[in-house]
Amino acid sequence: MSNQPSVVVYGINGYTGRLIAEYLAKRHIPFIAAGRDRQKIEAALARVPGQPQAQVQTVSHDEAALTALFKGARIVINVVGPFGQLGEPVVRAALAAGCHYIDTTGEGDYALDMRDRYGAAFAAKDLVLISACSFMWTAGMIAAEIALESPGIDSLDILYTPRAAPTVASTLSFLRMACLPQYFKQDHQLATWPAVTCLDVAVPGHHAIHAALPWGGGFEPLWLAKDARVRNCKVMVAFPKGPLIDYLVARMAEYAELSKTKSKEELEAVTNAWGSAIAQEPPKEIAEVNHTIISCWARGTMTGKQTVLYTTSPYLQTGSLIAEACHRILGGQLLATGFQPATQAFGHRALLAALAEDGLHCWA
Repeated sequence: MSNQPSVVVYGINGYTGRLIAEYLAKRHIPFIAAGRDRQKIEAALARVPGQPQAQVQTVSHDEAALTALFKGARIVINVVGPFGQLGEPVVRAALAAGCHYIDTTGEGDYALDMRDRYGAAFAAKDLVLISACSFMWTAGMIAAEIALESPGIDSLDILYTPRAAPTVASTLSFLRMACLPQYFKQDHQLATWPAVTCLDVAVPGHHAIHAALPWGGGFEPLWLAKDARVRNCKVMVAFPKGPLIDYLVARMAEYAELSKTKSKEELEAVTNAWGSAIAQEPPKEIAEVNHTIISCWARGTMTGKQTVLYTTSPYLQTGSLIAEACHRILGGQLLATGFQPATQAFGHRALLAALAEDGLHCWA
């Protein structure tokens, strides 16, 4: 393809895809907007401010077609989920085409599978494979790395408090991952949370006690699993108590019972149905409304600190992080290859600065 942009955004129709397009436009990065339905892609682009420099390409969701589309590009951004059901052909196609791969998943089982199957192959080609280059779970890693700047820190207790309505794709993904094994790191080993864990937590800046779930366990324990600096790492996500938490806890309990008799495929269909029953397109976030907090309590034997990130608009942050990742790769600023968190690939302070420049973060 002549004059082919270096970036492909696959799955641009949804809310997150449009935000990625918006932040690519802010950085004047041209891209291919890819998906199955040209009309839907064009309608999505028409809603993106900033006059994105986009070429529309239709493609079927199979490895051969995706590989052909990706050839000549440098970066593939995958926004098509649930990733545990749909992601692997995109990873394989990016690898075959010689492209860096970045996605927005929050599904730990998928990311671990892609790490184990393809991480070394990406590294061998000097390519990076980044999952969760998004508010969840990159924001927590930024807080963790800030805490680990202090000598002697070896234990991290990370809490997300997002104030945002989930997208349709996110709803399907989080119901799926909340019902699967959820990991934390304890004494240098990965362990799993008990099924149907829901704890009361105190959130900085709030008087009311919130309810918190492991929410899939986060990626931070997975990324830090072999990091000698970190002995312990737990991640939870907090929400005001109410109908959403009640619904999720009930579904987690139901899943625990269904898993005794149903196959993996049947269980995937169950979580998809639950997600579809409550999913809806959220309104675009407003920085003055969608206030968000990341808290990281960090301890060592004789030291301790708390890092609190005062941020806003989780989905806008995802758009900003993806665009900054593209900007840095295209500018020759990639710091690591293979399966990596965005913080290792680009530097946690650099990502923090990018969020601040986009008006999405102030640190205290």
